[in-house]
Amino acid sequence: MKNQFFSRQLLAIASLMILTVSCNNDDNFTAPPVINGQQQLKDTLTIGKTLKLSSKLKDRNNVSFEWAVDGKVVGSDSTYVFKSETRGDFKVTMTAKNDGGKVSLTYNVLALGAYENGFFMINEGWFGHGTGTVGFYRYDTKAIEDSVFVKANPGKDLKPVSSTLEFGTIFNKKLFLVSKVGGPVVVADAYTLKEEKRIPAQGGNDWRAVVGIDENQALLTSGKGIYKLNLNTMALNGQVAGITDQVGDIVKANGYIFALSASKGVIVMNSSTLAVVKTIPGMVLGFAVTDDKKVWAAGGTNLISIDSNTLTVTEIPLGFQAYGSWGAWHPGSITAAKNNVFIAKNGSWSGGKQVYKYTGTAASLTTPFITLTNSNILYGAGIGYDRLKNTLVVNTVNEGFGANFAINNLYLFNADSGVKTDTVSFSGYYFPAVSVFQQ
Repeated sequence: MKNQFFSRQLLAIASLMILTVSCNNDDNFTAPPVINGQQQLKDTLTIGKTLKLSSKLKDRNNVSFEWAVDGKVVGSDSTYVFKSETRGDFKVTMTAKNDGGKVSLTYNVLALGAYENGFFMINEGWFGHGTGTVGFYRYDTKAIEDSVFVKANPGKDLKPVSSTLEFGTIFNKKLFLVSKVGGPVVVADAYTLKEEKRIPAQGGNDWRAVVGIDENQALLTSGKGIYKLNLNTMALNGQVAGITDQVGDIVKANGYIFALSASKGVIVMNSSTLAVVKTIPGMVLGFAVTDDKKVWAAGGTNLISIDSNTLTVTEIPLGFQAYGSWGAWHPGSITAAKNNVFIAKNGSWSGGKQVYKYTGTAASLTTPFITLTNSNILYGAGIGYDRLKNTLVVNTVNEGFGANFAINNLYLFNADSGVKTDTVSFSGYYFPAVSVFQQ
């Protein structure tokens, strides 16, 4: 009995001790840090710019911080200012610690090239008064930056002043700038705009457009046929046989090259042998390539599609006369959005006020998709499709002559609805040629 008494007493004392320790632990317990919201976030910035990132903790008291970029520790404050001088994807991780534990937050940051977050505006320039220029419309500021090529390349130019910058395209992450009337062909990095190579300006040059065949070779159209271009050396390796007249727009789809000739219409070539396999006469306007790999052109009062697998041609009544621009060449006023085709109803050279959208039915060509108001008219190609934003980009000047050409408007329309989403008005004798979009 005595032993049982002492056992019970010891058990009670032990229980009291355990209860006391437990209560003391509850009083001293520290909860680990807690993050507000999701623990993985995405941000985008242009290289050279800064992005301030926060820890997003509910309570920062008695918390230590560690920031790491791609595993390398870079900071210990509650916030971190990220800046990158190189293009790419970065993983920025914040780890917060206290006596109760730790928690992490990850930002996936995409650093875009200096000229990636927007599109290029290729301007032919005022003939005889200065060279063409390259502008850049930036998505985040919704503003146009002027003369970005010469700003990115001090000491470089697009002279002579007698030339006109008429065409641009992006191929293999390179921006190609093509000048008429003695001007150069320039290749620049599509993200930094730094010049890498060029065909120098020279009397007798009369280039139109360029298309890449593969990473080593391209075709360059001109006032006197099509030239073979070595992309590594920028050397010309002769001409495509049998084509000696003015050739303008040119595209590649599947195993074929499609070129628009002033005298022969559409010329179709095998992309490997460059042998001409088909011609489609009467076509004066091209090209658009839809997602189904059909190539679109127009001539007379017909829009045509060319199946790039079989080369079968389908005619669609357009309802109005299609015009080219051989007298003062500029890229064609036609573009594709997914499997739809936008085509401008231009005058005999340019200057239209209506854009039609062909969606696969005759009814879609009965009324314009967009009709410009006031004194606005299309200039140059006039229309382009920005796939990244699903936007129809429209360039206009005022109708008339002289000072009217210095009144410019850039319009952005939703490519599905036709709703105008932005307008930028600006002054100067730019004479817009074509818009070029990142791919």
